[in-house]
Amino acid sequence: MSVGRSVRRLMVESPNSLGARSRGRRWDRVREHFPDIDDMRVVDLGGTVDFWQRLERRPVHVVVINLEKPAEPAPPGIEVVVGDACDPPAETFTGRFDLVFSNSVIEHVGGHAKRLAFADVTRRLAPLHWVQTPNRYFPLEPHWLFPGFQFLPVSARASVAQHWPLAHTKSPDREDALSATMSTELIGRTELRAYFPDSEIIDERSGPLVKSVIAVRTAAMAAASASPGPGARSEASPDTASGIR
Repeated sequence: MSVGRSVRRLMVESPNSLGARSRGRRWDRVREHFPDIDDMRVVDLGGTVDFWQRLERRPVHVVVINLEKPAEPAPPGIEVVVGDACDPPAETFTGRFDLVFSNSVIEHVGGHAKRLAFADVTRRLAPLHWVQTPNRYFPLEPHWLFPGFQFLPVSARASVAQHWPLAHTKSPDREDALSATMSTELIGRTELRAYFPDSEIIDERSGPLVKSVIAVRTAAMAAASASPGPGARSEASPDTASGIR
């Protein structure tokens, strides 16, 4: 194993890596916000079957929507739908989901218009959601593990993607490097809030720095938004029924 691969495993890939421990803490926070998640029907936009298989406990039913079909059949309780997370098959909009879950996907969907579509799909699929994305302003870019990668010119980013030993998958040629870098657009808190204006935006920190930002909509938030405000009257109120305005 190369030195670069060994360092990357130590940082983010091995079960005891810094990244693995961070992901474990993230899942603990998911459970804090959604204590009934074991009994929920969850749709994972852009996720993988492997993610859910690694959990000791998972929801009663999970549907993973991804552009790629996994090599192995999904285990019981996990269903795979091959499709675009920004424009999933019509049959997924059936009202059968309690929670939309998405981990580090919205930064890969392909520009502002696609991110708007992704957010719209999230709201349409379920009343609750957890949408996490790496923070653009964290100094270490998480895909290539290169400091300040996201602020470099495209040409420089492509060179890093092609030659940097800590990259998740080193690009074999310039064309692949350009494609990989141009399809990754990190966003920050302001953008995530704009895409999910009715959600709470929470931070995931590494020391004093914000590593990721997360749009969260809990059952309490959904119930509050569905309840009429103070002084509101329903269409069936006595005043309305009697014709009084």
